[in-house]
Amino acid sequence: MKKKISLKKIITKKKPEKRLVLSLKKKAGRSSSGRITVRHRGGGAKKLYRLVDFDQKKIDLPAKVIAIEYDPYRTSYIVLLEYEDKDKRYRLAWQGVKIGDEVIISDKAPLKPGNRMKLKNIPVGTAIYNVELKPGQGGQLAKGAGTSINILAQEGGFTHLSMPSSEIRKVSEKCFASIGAISKPEHRFIVIGKAGKSRHKGRRPRVRGSAMNPCDHPHGGGEGRSPIGMKYPKTPWGKPALGVKTRKKRRSNKHILKRRIKK
Repeated sequence: MKKKISLKKIITKKKPEKRLVLSLKKKAGRSSSGRITVRHRGGGAKKLYRLVDFDQKKIDLPAKVIAIEYDPYRTSYIVLLEYEDKDKRYRLAWQGVKIGDEVIISDKAPLKPGNRMKLKNIPVGTAIYNVELKPGQGGQLAKGAGTSINILAQEGGFTHLSMPSSEIRKVSEKCFASIGAISKPEHRFIVIGKAGKSRHKGRRPRVRGSAMNPCDHPHGGGEGRSPIGMKYPKTPWGKPALGVKTRKKRRSNKHILKRRIKK
């Protein structure tokens, strides 16, 4: 039997900061024209969106952790920071964070979990998270629960990063990154357990293509539980579903040194 993960010891018993929450309108996988572009979305429990500070532009201004909170829109925890100027901001929580911890964003900050600094000043072998792809763009890489990126090398104005997917890519050494790893590494072991919990998250049921009619899916039709009747599986729109590259030609491809290993 799977052990239930307790959140009571980690999360601070307080309501979210009123100034830092928004009520987002539900779109249920629909585009601006109202058409469904992502299937199997809809319903779900009501939730407020927390404004997490990914840009983190408060350079050389110390901040203190005053709360560790749950975020319904994220897999990891978030922390509420209070800066010296009394401004409060939400930030992604890191592993080992405690209330009262002090952090700082600087070009060259102390090598301590939670601190944020430029990649060129971080030693090789350090674990980092919330990494920028372009200087000043804000954190974009390694933001999911338990994830981190390892620094492999510093070369020619670029930092070589080993991604969680095993991909190796280079990023400008002027980009900012936070020291440590994202909180809640146990997220990968959480079991949904029942269909109702999945519906609370806004996920609607998925139906197998082979259980549909031929007019609804290429896998449909046949008598009883018959095979799909084709060499390879297809999407509902007749395109190959497995082993097909979906990434288009992008300018950032030149920064990928080694593609991820297929599992």
